[in-house]
Amino acid sequence: MIQSGLYFSIMITSGKQDGAAKWRVEMLFWVVLFGVLGAYGYYLSRLQPFPENGGRFAAVLLFSALILWIASTSPRETEGDLPAVVSALLGGIFVISGIRSMSVTKTDVIVAPLGGVLFCVGGIYLLSARWEFAGQSEQIGSFVLASTMVTIELYLAFRGLVLGVPGIAWSKSGLRQIHRGLLLGPKGAIAHFEKSWDMEEQWINSMSYAALILIHRHLGNSSEEAESLEELEKLGGWDSVDSSWTEAIEQGLSSSAN
Repeated sequence: MIQSGLYFSIMITSGKQDGAAKWRVEMLFWVVLFGVLGAYGYYLSRLQPFPENGGRFAAVLLFSALILWIASTSPRETEGDLPAVVSALLGGIFVISGIRSMSVTKTDVIVAPLGGVLFCVGGIYLLSARWEFAGQSEQIGSFVLASTMVTIELYLAFRGLVLGVPGIAWSKSGLRQIHRGLLLGPKGAIAHFEKSWDMEEQWINSMSYAALILIHRHLGNSSEEAESLEELEKLGGWDSVDSSWTEAIEQGLSSSAN
């Protein structure tokens, strides 16, 4: 009896240790996922014309990774599905806000696809957790839902990370840099307008060349002004540029000079 009781207690202790080790490995996975996506989002945000959205995304993910890491060092185990719930919740929020930034305001292209990774991983984890106990119809529904999430994520990744930043976004940021008084350098208005090209929307190219002409004229760069003017003439000249755009550029240049 004593030997049987001792063997039973050893088995229980061993099972608890195995469960704790498995829990810590899972927590480490979530910490790495949030940390890597946060760091990658911060890196990509520095390459965007409007880095604010990606910066906030990175800050939230890195903070979440820190909280999960602290939870993983706790002697008491956190609810097993909590990291997945947080991942799916944050991912869904960032997908919605990222799609708006990608399609409506055209100021960001990285939040939606990176948030989609969180949403997919968290959602699929929650669906698979009930796989053994689910009926056939529920399993089919879970498979269809998981496939839909992956398909949407592939579309977001292609739209954001492959097609990249649209030219209109660089034009908007270029105008903002003018009002900030930042004309030169890799973050200046000239560099932004030089990236603002679109093969389908030629009017964006006309806007960019017009802005470059006015900026170089303001700086006294006659040779660069002549080159931009030559390119603008190929697109129809000043008649192809709306007067409100040139007025906005001139007002920004005059205010930055003061």
